[in-house]
Amino acid sequence: MEDYFYWFWVLTISYIFLVFLFRVWVYLWWRPKRIQLHFFKQGIKGPPYHFLLGNTKELVRLMLMASSKPMPLSHNILPRVLSFYHHWKKIYGATFVVWFGPTARLTVSDPVLIQEVLNMKSDLFEKTEPPLHVKKLEGDGLLTLKGEKWAFHRKIISSTFYLENLKLMIPIMGKSTMKMLEKWMEMSSSSGGMVRIEVSKWFEALIEEIITHTVFGSSYEDGKIIFELQQQMLYAIGSYSKVFFPGYRFLPSKKNRISWRLDREIKKSLNKLIRERIKSYSNNGVVSDDQQPPNDLLELMIKARNIMKQKKHTRSSDSTKSSCSCSSESMISVHDIVEECKTIFFAGKHTTSALLTWTTILLAMHPHWQQLARDEVLAACGAREIPTKDDVSKLKTLGMILNESLRLYPPVVAILRQAKVDVELGGYMVPRGTELLLPILAIHHDQALWGYDATEFNPNRFTLGVAHAAKHPMAFMPFGLGSRRCIGQNLAILQAKLAIAMILQRFSFDLAPSYQHAPTVVMLLNPQHGAPIVFRKL
Repeated sequence: MEDYFYWFWVLTISYIFLVFLFRVWVYLWWRPKRIQLHFFKQGIKGPPYHFLLGNTKELVRLMLMASSKPMPLSHNILPRVLSFYHHWKKIYGATFVVWFGPTARLTVSDPVLIQEVLNMKSDLFEKTEPPLHVKKLEGDGLLTLKGEKWAFHRKIISSTFYLENLKLMIPIMGKSTMKMLEKWMEMSSSSGGMVRIEVSKWFEALIEEIITHTVFGSSYEDGKIIFELQQQMLYAIGSYSKVFFPGYRFLPSKKNRISWRLDREIKKSLNKLIRERIKSYSNNGVVSDDQQPPNDLLELMIKARNIMKQKKHTRSSDSTKSSCSCSSESMISVHDIVEECKTIFFAGKHTTSALLTWTTILLAMHPHWQQLARDEVLAACGAREIPTKDDVSKLKTLGMILNESLRLYPPVVAILRQAKVDVELGGYMVPRGTELLLPILAIHHDQALWGYDATEFNPNRFTLGVAHAAKHPMAFMPFGLGSRRCIGQNLAILQAKLAIAMILQRFSFDLAPSYQHAPTVVMLLNPQHGAPIVFRKL
């Protein structure tokens, strides 16, 4: 009998082990090879799949080679920033399959196909899940939510970002920018009218202050402390570009312990602040009709939460409960508000500061356009006055310059989507689970779409507007396209327009001799060695 049980357990464990090995083999070898063959039969090739690693080894090698030294003062940055795409496109064409481990990524750079993915067939594709260490920083908000919950949150938050609403924030933006420029003026005066400034850090601090006002309004000081904790957590976790092996986040390393503590403090502080505001605005859970419009994003979300809570309570007390349409997905909790605050702050801060940094670099590299923009600003706004909302709307040349900056140096250089089902795309059959890589930077630099001068700085291409700048209206997508287009696009453009205009009123500027042109992706597209600029008082 003992032998029987012994062999029973041996066979059972052996069977489980074999099943496990079989599934690993299927996942790491048979399935990738089957997908590779599937695309090959359709004429789509790519670098061969290697067991477990895919093309990661070659990809890292290409990236390290490209970023090992600065490049000339040229805007032909695709070979450096998306080196793997540039390299393999020359071999396999614009549409090819590359392997990130056992996951297939189909590169798609045709605007017609991108329009299908992001607009016409967007319900068949979904955003890929970010790494957990990234999600902890960005928050589980609009960037990562899906389905009904995402639609509900976007509907609530989008009203805050209507352009007319944002224009009311120009005095706050102008005041924050003025504080920064007064410090620059003092630094310049103490050094003979000329000063060298590393602008990227200054712009990050400026946008952080403005977004804190946007999100928290009257609770600005509390919000500032919370977001300072979030910045500390970024430093604790380290660069987005690091590769974390499975289970790393559970190890009690020094950085992990610090990030766990900061994450707890952030959530605790946000929860306390939000609950205090809920108590302040709720009036015993009843939202009155005579309440003033929301003053900040936090108040907007709290009021939406209270309204939905009130409706749910009213319907649940009705005898016909079946008529209630308030699902758990269409409610917004305190936790949801916490995550949205983190998302809007983190994404908005880094996107807009990157836009400001690259625009300043471009104007320093191209003094003719700097002077054209300055002439326009001085004519519309005067030499020292903070531009009004009417002034900002007149700055057409500066708007063209910002668009050209976003074209040449888009903060987000690529978009990822994943096929939810087997789907036909431009005559190709894409299997469920395949990731699609949409290389924004490559599309923005494509001569077939933008002409022979695609890698040159030429704001004139936007004279007739974005829709007519390229040979296809979908060729310009710095903030994405479709329903998941960046909700903060108007805020980012308005902040950048106002800040650059106020700088042009007071300074002329050139690249510092120490500037090294080295665009690189760490979260977003940023100058690897900073952006030192020499400013001269006008």
